[in-house]
Amino acid sequence: MKLQVSNIKKSYGTQDVLEKASLTIKEKEKIALVGKNGCGKTTLLKILCKEETPDQGSIIWANGVQVGYLAQITFSQTDHTVFEELQTAFDKVRQIEQQLHQQAKILASDSSEKQMEKYASLQSQFEALNGYQYEVEMRNVFFHFGFTEEDLHKDLQSFSSGQRTRIALVKLLLSKPDVLLLDEPTNHLDIESVEWLENYVRHYPSAVVLVSHDRMFLDRVADEIIEIEYGVTTRYVGNYTHYVQAKEEYIKRNHEAYVRQQQEIQRIEALIEKFRYKKNKAAFAQSKIKYLERMDRIQDLKADNSQMHASFRCGRKGGKQVLAVEDLQIGYDHILSTVSFSLVKGQRMGIVGPNGIGKSTLIKTLVKKIPALQGHFHYGHQIDIGYFDQDSAHRHSSLTVLDTLWQISSDLTQTQIRNTLASFLFTQDEVFKEVNDLSGGEKVRLALAELMLEQDNLLLLDEPTNHLDIPTKEALEKALENYDGTILFVSHDRMFLSKMANRILEMGPTSKVYDCTYSEYLEKKAQGTLTQSVSDTVQTNSSRQVFKDRKALKNRVDRLEQLLEQAQSDLEALRELRFEPEYYQDYQKMEELDAQIDDKHNEIAHYTSEWEEKMMLLEEE
Repeated sequence: MKLQVSNIKKSYGTQDVLEKASLTIKEKEKIALVGKNGCGKTTLLKILCKEETPDQGSIIWANGVQVGYLAQITFSQTDHTVFEELQTAFDKVRQIEQQLHQQAKILASDSSEKQMEKYASLQSQFEALNGYQYEVEMRNVFFHFGFTEEDLHKDLQSFSSGQRTRIALVKLLLSKPDVLLLDEPTNHLDIESVEWLENYVRHYPSAVVLVSHDRMFLDRVADEIIEIEYGVTTRYVGNYTHYVQAKEEYIKRNHEAYVRQQQEIQRIEALIEKFRYKKNKAAFAQSKIKYLERMDRIQDLKADNSQMHASFRCGRKGGKQVLAVEDLQIGYDHILSTVSFSLVKGQRMGIVGPNGIGKSTLIKTLVKKIPALQGHFHYGHQIDIGYFDQDSAHRHSSLTVLDTLWQISSDLTQTQIRNTLASFLFTQDEVFKEVNDLSGGEKVRLALAELMLEQDNLLLLDEPTNHLDIPTKEALEKALENYDGTILFVSHDRMFLSKMANRILEMGPTSKVYDCTYSEYLEKKAQGTLTQSVSDTVQTNSSRQVFKDRKALKNRVDRLEQLLEQAQSDLEALRELRFEPEYYQDYQKMEELDAQIDDKHNEIAHYTSEWEEKMMLLEEE
């Protein structure tokens, strides 16, 4: 057991967040905390890492257990380069490395068995901690979060706050705590990074406790679900899908037991009423009264109905041809991508591609928030555009929630507006809250309510599920599934993509369109059977170079594999020399040997990085 929490309670002022929370974390367990926004998931994480203290209850940490939490990851110096900062995650490895160098100096003048054994022991520890590969590991993790070799040597202060958060996550992963706490780790990551993180967490050698609204991530990573509802924790063994099924079954069985108990109570109450005034049966009636008083009453756990209930409709039908995009070059100061595709009525196109390729830029260009660099696009007849901006969660306004909707629907009565807001979970006095006082999730719900009232027949959605909890995501999916219009959307939520998209726009230097669902897209891509939509295929000079480019890439990959094999062999030979008297008895030669070993490690890291880059390009072809 790494950590145990028993019956903890936590309140903030008059608000009780956790009432009776219990959790046991064992070696290698992957635990997910689930529940509505505000239920106490993050609070529990903060208690686990001692950032918060519970009002009641007990917490037991195993001796020496290290708990790692992203919010507690600090940078030693902001004028450090990223490389220097990430190295601090390997302080133990580097300390042993320093001891190895010192011991090598000692061996130069004292090659006794005792000193040799000490050197061998240090080397064994160093190898057990993967010391010869730690820089390779550091680069591997760093690059999988969308960074480059050039970024590794930049000062930390040159990065945005969002980028520094990703760097802090890299540092946390590299530090390998005994209990890894992750709070929404997939936020702002592209799908490739999410899939890599998914695999990393699944194979993480120690315990992980995570909070995520990414259902596919939860399904593929978690082997235990802890639900927090009304401040109380309930444990479910299995992944998220199993939890949903088990919860539904539990509610069903509980309701059946509740009905049976109510029938029994009614039967006993009828007996009491029948016999309580008869002298010869008064004792019997009294015993039944006491029986009911002692009865442990079952609470009817009905499914939670406090969920968003949206319904998107089209005000006008619009034409069959909705949107045509031809050789549209998008970007700001340079071209990010060249895009061509068409949309007809009823299609739902999901946009995928790595971060920075221009997915949000495309949406902004199509709503004319930024100009196109070249090319053109046009909309069909009577097309009304509804736009959801991913920055909706950060909007600022002194208007109330009620007045915000009234601005765009002044013809509706207050009752009609309040009914609409209620379907988006704004009830009673909440409608009089200022927009500035809303949480990110509440601001997103308000933006979706505005979108619903507009009744547009084309929706351009940029990350509509960001900041939404899982029940609200599912309610949005249901609403959009019943929508008769056309949708073009960006999302990093793979479950949302799988449920919503019937076409895929894959963005890169040039665009590719596939007439399939997201699940089919992934399956065919893995099998190498993915074929572009004939009507949307883009013929460009770069696409005609594909076969030549692929051959050159393949040749380079083959050469890199040969170089890596030779470099690994050279490294092993150099390491063997450490135990030759010619070296360990000569301090200067040992220093020169260590320098050669370091150079060889750098050579391997360089080849490995280039090999991974080229392999990714090959897989994309």
